[in-house]
Amino acid sequence: MPFRSQRTLEAWLEEFRAEGHAVPGALKVIVQDGEAGANTGLVAVELANASTVTYIQPVAPFAVSWVVTMEPREDALVLDAEGVLQLGNELAMVADLCRFLEQKSAEFIGTDTP
Repeated sequence: MPFRSQRTLEAWLEEFRAEGHAVPGALKVIVQDGEAGANTGLVAVELANASTVTYIQPVAPFAVSWVVTMEPREDALVLDAEGVLQLGNELAMVADLCRFLEQKSAEFIGTDTP
C-alpha cells in the first residue's frame, strides 16, 4: 500500500510541474497525520482566479483514488468571459493533477518514510 510522506508528495508535484503543466496558482502539500503518524496525503490548490478553498486528497488512507474538494464560498464569484475561461483552464489543471496523483499512487510500490 502506498504511504505518502510530505517528501514524496512534494516530489510528485515537482514532477507534475516539470511535465509542463501550467499551474497559475499555487500547490502545497499540507501535513495531515493519519494512523501511526502516516501522512494521508493532502494537496492544497490555490486558484489564481477564485478564492475558493480547494484541495486534493485520497478517498481513504492508502487509497489509490483521489478526489477534489471545493469548500463553499460565502460570497458570489463574478467573472467576465475571460475570467471564466481562465478559471476553466485552472480547473482542467486540477483534474489533470488529480489523475496524476492517482497514477503515481497506483505505481508506487513499497513503503515510503516521512
